[in-house]
Amino acid sequence: MTEQFKNVNVVITGATGVIGSTFVKALVKKGANVGILGRSEEKIVDLQNEIDKEKRQTVALVANVLDKASLQQAKQTFNDKFGKISVLINGAGGNNPNATTNDEMYDEDGDKTFFDLTEEGVDKVFKLNYTGTFLPSQVFGKDVVEVETGTIINISSMNAFTPLTKIPAYSGAKSSVSNFTQWLSTYFAGHIRVNAIAPGFFETNQNKALLRNEDGSYSERASKILSQTPMNRFGEPEEILGTLYWLMDNNMSGFVTGIVVPVDGGFSSYSGV
Repeated sequence: MTEQFKNVNVVITGATGVIGSTFVKALVKKGANVGILGRSEEKIVDLQNEIDKEKRQTVALVANVLDKASLQQAKQTFNDKFGKISVLINGAGGNNPNATTNDEMYDEDGDKTFFDLTEEGVDKVFKLNYTGTFLPSQVFGKDVVEVETGTIINISSMNAFTPLTKIPAYSGAKSSVSNFTQWLSTYFAGHIRVNAIAPGFFETNQNKALLRNEDGSYSERASKILSQTPMNRFGEPEEILGTLYWLMDNNMSGFVTGIVVPVDGGFSSYSGV
């Protein structure tokens, strides 16, 4: 494998998740120096041991994307080992059960309707997705803007374009990530590029309970998703890598900024008819 990103300094938040860890493994193989940022030191070390036993190309950044002080310390740790950061990938995000309805449409006899969602649950979702993208961009972005080919790549979602049922807070929060991507790209125009990737439906640890029954078969919701996806399958995390490489490479996408790229198997192009 060619080292397309040899000695490129990259920080990835949410790096121990399914998609984040796929990014880490792939970029290390491409020659990048990668800061693996997450809240669990154990998960970070496990990932390091899996891909880079001597840890020459990675550094553990134990931090909370909602705690600016911990992010600043993480930045210093990265700088001490590899120098300035040129690429930031904001992969941290997620949903909360207290911001999720049980039914797709209102049923006054339902056991968890829109009226049962909690302010705390909604607040957690917006903070994790929006503020959890905003703060790392503030902290690590100070390095990125000083690098000639610096770039920020956010992870949005297809539900930022059209909201999905059951998850009003998550859909709204990811819409805010897409909007922030556009705002930041304009603010830093001429200095760095800022884009986002909007994954469609991928099986992850977070959505497994929604997509699979206890016996491992597809749930009703999963079957509905597949019926609206022309490729008739869920995506594999590795299928996002081509888009990531393109957006990272200034030679390939040097005039691309402020866009949100769907990687969705055709979900956004199908009307259902």
